[in-house]
Amino acid sequence: MNATSPTHRTVMRSQLGRARGLGSGHSGTGHWIVERVSAASLLPLSGWFVIQMFRLGGEDYEQVAKWGGKPVNATLLAALVATSFYHAEVGLQVIVDDYVHGKAHAPTKLLVKIGTGLLGLLGIVSVLKLALGRPASKG
Repeated sequence: MNATSPTHRTVMRSQLGRARGLGSGHSGTGHWIVERVSAASLLPLSGWFVIQMFRLGGEDYEQVAKWGGKPVNATLLAALVATSFYHAEVGLQVIVDDYVHGKAHAPTKLLVKIGTGLLGLLGIVSVLKLALGRPASKG
């Protein structure tokens, strides 16, 4: 037919050749370390919390409020809440990165960050309210 028509070229590349140049995001190692450090810090905090809950098992509200008003307990409880929600955020971000693709990726990642942040903030405010001794209304 026409000698000037474009020809279709098939490029034979190996899997390595196709992957080369894409590279990593260079955030995997840091992300992995952050996950492990937060998990390691949750171990003693969670153990402390479980022991304290067994100790407070049969106590009334006033005793639990008195316990939560102690600075050491309030500090450890706030650290547990903050670390738990941070660890949850990091873990959920990995899930979103691995399994949510396309246009839904960015909004889902933002939703995870906002959701865990708000829930963590709610937990911290609750601990502060307990620690500062605001009496609950009884009715």
